[in-house]
Amino acid sequence: MIKRLSVIIALLVFQVGLAQKTRADRFFEKGDYLNAAKYYEAELGKERHKNALQNVATSYYNTFQYKKASIYLKQLVKGQFGEKDKSYDNQFNFKLYQVLSALGDYETALYYLRLYKENESVSIDKVELIDTIEAFKLKTPDYTVKKTQFNSEASDFGAVRLRDSVYFVSDRSTKQLLSKTYKWTHKPFLDIYATKVNDKNDTLGLANAITKTINSKLHEGNFCFSNDGNTLYVSRSNTADGKKEFSEDNNNNIHIYKTIKVDGKWQKLEKLPFNINGFSFQHPALSPDGKRLYFSSDIEGGFGSFDLYYVTLNVDDTTSDPINLGNVINTQNREHFPFISQKGNLFFASNGHVGLGFLDNFVSENRDGEFTVPVNLGAPINSQYDDFNLNYYNESEGFFASNRNKLDDNIFQFKQIGEIFIREYINTFEVRDFETKAYIPNANVVLLDKKENQIYSNTLGDSAVFNSNLLVGKYQFQADSEGYYSGSILVITKEQEDQKHVLYLKQIPPPEPIVVVPVVVQPIDPIEAVIIEKKIDKKLKSEDPKRFEMLTDLEGPPIVEKDGKLFFQLEPIYFDFGMWSITSDSKLVLDELASKLERYPNIHLKISAHTDSRGTVRYNQILSERRAESTRNYLALESYINARRLLFEGFGELSPIVPCPMLDCTEDEHQLNRRSEFEIVKY
Repeated sequence: MIKRLSVIIALLVFQVGLAQKTRADRFFEKGDYLNAAKYYEAELGKERHKNALQNVATSYYNTFQYKKASIYLKQLVKGQFGEKDKSYDNQFNFKLYQVLSALGDYETALYYLRLYKENESVSIDKVELIDTIEAFKLKTPDYTVKKTQFNSEASDFGAVRLRDSVYFVSDRSTKQLLSKTYKWTHKPFLDIYATKVNDKNDTLGLANAITKTINSKLHEGNFCFSNDGNTLYVSRSNTADGKKEFSEDNNNNIHIYKTIKVDGKWQKLEKLPFNINGFSFQHPALSPDGKRLYFSSDIEGGFGSFDLYYVTLNVDDTTSDPINLGNVINTQNREHFPFISQKGNLFFASNGHVGLGFLDNFVSENRDGEFTVPVNLGAPINSQYDDFNLNYYNESEGFFASNRNKLDDNIFQFKQIGEIFIREYINTFEVRDFETKAYIPNANVVLLDKKENQIYSNTLGDSAVFNSNLLVGKYQFQADSEGYYSGSILVITKEQEDQKHVLYLKQIPPPEPIVVVPVVVQPIDPIEAVIIEKKIDKKLKSEDPKRFEMLTDLEGPPIVEKDGKLFFQLEPIYFDFGMWSITSDSKLVLDELASKLERYPNIHLKISAHTDSRGTVRYNQILSERRAESTRNYLALESYINARRLLFEGFGELSPIVPCPMLDCTEDEHQLNRRSEFEIVKY
């Protein structure tokens, strides 16, 4: 009787446990995040529980629906749920940082990154991080990129070129009856495909799945070939005797397998000995000499969720134990997709190092066998979405993957056109006479960085020339000499050698002879003249001294007031008909504006671009937006004005200076309407 009662009680407890788990919970535990999100939405419409908020946010995060994920993550971190305990796991601060970055809201995103880091006892400087991110976005591109022809509507990534073929991973449909789908994505399992290509990677035929000796009914993911193409290392679902092998927590992890080609046929895949059940080992990459295999793993003892490791490959097919690449490379978050270049440099993807959004591509230079601090490869290789799996097939060309189209992963091909490592460039500085252009002997020179730290100071000899190796950036070059007015210029160094910067000084004229005249007319004070001309109320000097200073500043483009708003009075920034590129004359005007903005670092501008009325309304609107952005980009990229200070907006043909009904305007009148205006919105 007691035994039977115990069984009944156990059954009741089991049934109560089942009742506490909702349908949404069961989908979530199975990894079916699309269905889980749908049922959690229904639950939250009735009651708001913390668990449902956490799981619906995770479901949308895992299925790349970032806008929906941000909505529920914000509700979670603000405590908008029924439970009295408003605490939540710190991982959700990191998730919110990522999704807000993907949506372009870096200011708010970095607040949650700082909160996440502080909860992990790590302090960060938010302003410095914003500057770093903007530098990634605005730096001179080191690559050109374009989408490859062999993408599909499915997820495609992991492209590797071997001679005249490209191999890649895809979850595209095989159109087989009764084929299984992956619960997470509701799409087919990943397989490896191949397609023939020409020198430009244009496809020469259809992409086909490779042999079933390698592809199975489960996942086959990232892979790499040996240099001769006869050995293949591949990530795939962990199996034992042809069936899924599950860990203690019921996960089917990813392990790394190896196969060799014999008489043109791939042999049976063999699991490498360092794989451990319960952990994932993925994204294999061989060193150029074939002696090391790099990979990503979440085994115990690392710095974060996934770290980069390598094993030594021995001639007897044994391997060393996995060796962690250390905390210069690895973070407390995820490091994936290693690739070792012919020079031994490490390329990899990470969401733990500072980047533009989710996964970004990084490179670490190999110096004397040690990897240096990673460098973000910047745009256009990276975006605010997932960018990963970068590898080269020659010295300057290769592939990477990205979901920047906001749907599925796509494969992009790239060509490296610039220097990717931070280095110094030779810069020559000269001091010359403004009139004669001759060197000024015995000139005293000072070179300052953007933080006004002195990096060079000297009294030059007769040649008045010196060289300095400088990083890319902004510098101030100052000089003075006896008999000359002192002078300074802003120096912008670029990614090129042998840049020259000449500072011209004007001679101080000799004193003029004193001439006695019967009446001396006192010249009017220039500031007074401006006050009279602009009708400035003198009370403004005490009520708003900064506004008064700007309105009466005689150096550079004047600032004027119109209808209570402040504008820079510039020569017009004109554009040719149908174009948005900055003309050379207009660049000189913008250079003068940039110099004044340097002197007023708190000024924030709104750049408004206008078109003439020729063309459709929609076309003109897009054209004006591109012109406004082009103007902003020139100030940011060429003059190094912080992009956060520059708003821009296009108004199309809606605000003409000269109305042109029925296009009844002269070419000069149309030209007047094609203009940019510069309003000071904050100072």
